[in-house]
Amino acid sequence: MKNTFSEFLLGKKVGTARVVPLSTKIVLVFVIFILASNFVSNYINLVLNQGELIQSMKQLLIKDLKEIYTFCNNQREIFEFNKNTDMVVSNVETRSLNTFKNKKAVLLGVKSDGSFLFQASKIEKAAAFEDQAALKTMLASGTNSGTEGAINFTLHGENYLGIYKYNPKWGVYLIRAEEMNEFNEPSQEIFLNIALIIAIITAVSTIIGVFVIQRLTHFIGQITNSIMKMTNDQQLDFVDIHKAPNDDVTFLGMAFNSLSTTITNLLLIFRKFVNKDIVRKAYSEKEVRLEGKQLELTMLFTDIKSFTYITETLGTDIIKLLNIHYDRAIREIVNLDGIIGSIIGDALLAVYGVIDEMQMNKSLEAVLSGYKIQEVAEQLRMEMHKRKEEIIRTKGALTELEEKVYKAVLLEVGVGIDGGTVFYGNIGSYVRMTNTVIGDKVNSASRLEGLTRVYKVPVICSQYVKEEIEKSSPKFGITFVELDTVQVKGKTEGVTVYWPIPEDRLTKEIQDNVKIFADGLKEYYKGDWVKANEKFMKVDLALAEVYRERTQKKIAPSNWSGIWTMTTK
Repeated sequence: MKNTFSEFLLGKKVGTARVVPLSTKIVLVFVIFILASNFVSNYINLVLNQGELIQSMKQLLIKDLKEIYTFCNNQREIFEFNKNTDMVVSNVETRSLNTFKNKKAVLLGVKSDGSFLFQASKIEKAAAFEDQAALKTMLASGTNSGTEGAINFTLHGENYLGIYKYNPKWGVYLIRAEEMNEFNEPSQEIFLNIALIIAIITAVSTIIGVFVIQRLTHFIGQITNSIMKMTNDQQLDFVDIHKAPNDDVTFLGMAFNSLSTTITNLLLIFRKFVNKDIVRKAYSEKEVRLEGKQLELTMLFTDIKSFTYITETLGTDIIKLLNIHYDRAIREIVNLDGIIGSIIGDALLAVYGVIDEMQMNKSLEAVLSGYKIQEVAEQLRMEMHKRKEEIIRTKGALTELEEKVYKAVLLEVGVGIDGGTVFYGNIGSYVRMTNTVIGDKVNSASRLEGLTRVYKVPVICSQYVKEEIEKSSPKFGITFVELDTVQVKGKTEGVTVYWPIPEDRLTKEIQDNVKIFADGLKEYYKGDWVKANEKFMKVDLALAEVYRERTQKKIAPSNWSGIWTMTTK
């Protein structure tokens, strides 16, 4: 309840900052001005009233002083008769005390030397008149009968306002006075009471005002809440302007929605040209810098076979075919947390391990993507085959040109996969930059893809990929068939390459043939190509063709080390 009320008045906190409602600010400004005007006007009224009250007090003091002056003269005649000073002083003091309403009210009979003839008061009596400046003022006015005036003086350290008149019969200045704080106390109490009432009314009015203004401007809060949610979700959305009033605030919401639509469309376009991780970084950091770092990633390289023939046959229509293939292939790559490193004509480079929220091991994702790409190509070939059958049913046969086009659209792809430490980041200039991956392992993935044409398998991977999957994801049941140890063009050392076969593709027939092939490969490595050739002849897999060709002479090279050197990419 406390949090709800504080949020109602002070708004919600976003991070370390508090978003104060506009209604609270508006009411607060008005409250400050209203309080200031009320307190100033109340104070001015108090000052003016005090001036009037002082004038009234002076009139009352003059009236009292006249009566006391007459009474003192009467007491002087009694003194002349009985010569009893104490009795006369007591009569004056008693008579005065009976007329006093305030506790600190005084009547003083001050001699010219500052001593008292009498002092009537309910407070402690003073030894002498201590305010010498006031005494000099009275003395300066003279000692003539009827000399009088107003005077301010201190008594017991407190300020008094009084009326004095010289009495020649007694030879003293009669002073009738009131203590100022005591006199002003009722006015000050009224001022404080009024101020308290103003503060209470203002506080209640403030709460009511905030509520009323928030009701009138509730759509501003709706916009604020929507923007807060977008900020927390790091995702642009629309402000709900359903049932919003027809005012400038609603127009502001409409303008925001228009801007949101524009930015969302730009982001969608941006995402089509830039990888997901770069989009997220740009959105969160509000900029994209020329930077990069060393990362351990897995690269997948896929290439369309016989692309020259396809291009010559289809001409500019090759773009349509490529877009059909890449649209499906890239969707499969992205679904398995891959990002697109580059697309160059018939070749595509995908990178795995960049996105933080990976579903599974990056090398496993690359292998599965490789087979998804093969499925995409196979699906396209089936669609083209159905289209051919429809044309044959309609026309009876394909023309020579149609037959040539049909062969061109039967896409076949190869996939090579390798992994390791590479540079990943943005290169170029701040005028135009691109996101890329650079390293020997990128080139190696390309070389492995080229080997799919030699060994006639859909996917070939490196030792790195095999070891990472076997270590991190053994439950997925990927079988790795060792294909060869080769020295690819541009390299000085031999590397072992593998054909990864997912569990759902590993039939009994393939298993049996793979076992025979593995036995033949052992003999092949040893240099006993006679036995190797016998084994390879029994293998009913396309990958054995290259080995039957190599071992048909049944004599291994004199310097045979088990490593086959490739002369082409």
